[in-house]
Amino acid sequence: MNSQDPTHQSPPPEAARAILVGVDLGRGEAFDPTLDELALLAESAGDTPVARIVAKRKAPDAALFVGSGKADEIKLMVQAHGAHTVLFDQAISPAQQRNLERHLGVPVADRTALILEIFAARAQSFEGKLQVELARLQYLATRLVRRWSHLERQSGGIGMRGGPGERQIELDRRMIDDRIKTIKERLKKVERQRSTQRRARARNGVFRVSLVGYTNAGKSTLFNALTKARTYAANQLFATLDTTTRSLYLEEAGSSVSLSDTVGFIRDLPHKLVEAFKATLQEAADADLLLHVVDAASPVLTEQMEEVERVLAEIGGQHIPQILVYNKLDLLESNQRPRELQDWLPRLGGEHGGQRLPRIFVSAAGGEGLDALRAMIASFMQATPEPEVPQDLTRDLPVPKDASGHDRGE
Repeated sequence: MNSQDPTHQSPPPEAARAILVGVDLGRGEAFDPTLDELALLAESAGDTPVARIVAKRKAPDAALFVGSGKADEIKLMVQAHGAHTVLFDQAISPAQQRNLERHLGVPVADRTALILEIFAARAQSFEGKLQVELARLQYLATRLVRRWSHLERQSGGIGMRGGPGERQIELDRRMIDDRIKTIKERLKKVERQRSTQRRARARNGVFRVSLVGYTNAGKSTLFNALTKARTYAANQLFATLDTTTRSLYLEEAGSSVSLSDTVGFIRDLPHKLVEAFKATLQEAADADLLLHVVDAASPVLTEQMEEVERVLAEIGGQHIPQILVYNKLDLLESNQRPRELQDWLPRLGGEHGGQRLPRIFVSAAGGEGLDALRAMIASFMQATPEPEVPQDLTRDLPVPKDASGHDRGE
């Protein structure tokens, strides 16, 4: 028998059956009543969502987050569907997680843990793996309490690291702290190397363009289409974690630019993860131009764009000029397609809210609009005598007109 024959390979292990839980806490907090994004996260982590349940509360229950009545309802659902795990769309405390696991009889994870699990599985480079490990350790450090059913005192003595009265949990926390320090030192070295590379590109006068956007907006597909690269691209959340940089030749400008593909953003991206990935995200913060890739077919694209703007502000990239690239034009119905493939759109949120940004509709998968996008990038490049100094470059682009001859940006 041919061991390479795919028809004779052993079947993959059964995916964990998951119950999805969302709680609407009001107070202007983000809430997805459909739990569609949580379902995508679960599938990206290898789980199979089998049921969804939503609740509404004024405030989280201190013990069980959802309250005892709703917890009983979730327990019945777990038993009815034979579920292996319960996934919450909000962050839950270590104590709430411990209490829920005791009450439900199955492991419980929140949105943060799910994102960290996906990142851990997808990281490929040495830097990416270090960044993910740092974020996971920082998350785990607050949850050691649930991992130890015993907290008996450790015996002290000669040659024992733990002194009299030191608990096992304190030993593990110290080990985690030591590991965190080691990883941070390694990441500092990587960051210095990246900084050296960026300075070299700046000295060479290379115009730097970075792709940013909500996860699964099609950044990697667009990157591949523009540069003819073979970066991994898939219809899933966080397909790309490691920054990839390639040279993109622009015929309109008669020269090349540096194009970087970065990690996607997502609602409630753990702050520790943003902090850990700052070395990678710095590629976007140091760019001369950002291509803000938007899933034009998403029903919540406005919320996704606002989240990207929030993260950009957090990493210091809010001042960089942008082109809004509305991707997945091929997925729009005929009655949803825009009358013009290029226009202007007010910027969302932040101190630059209302600023007009050029927008272009493209299909990275089909190639439609890519030539026009290259020309637009070239216009920005030619209007920037010194790439190191961000400027308001939109003044040099012609303002598109609608059929009546009016300024579309007004």
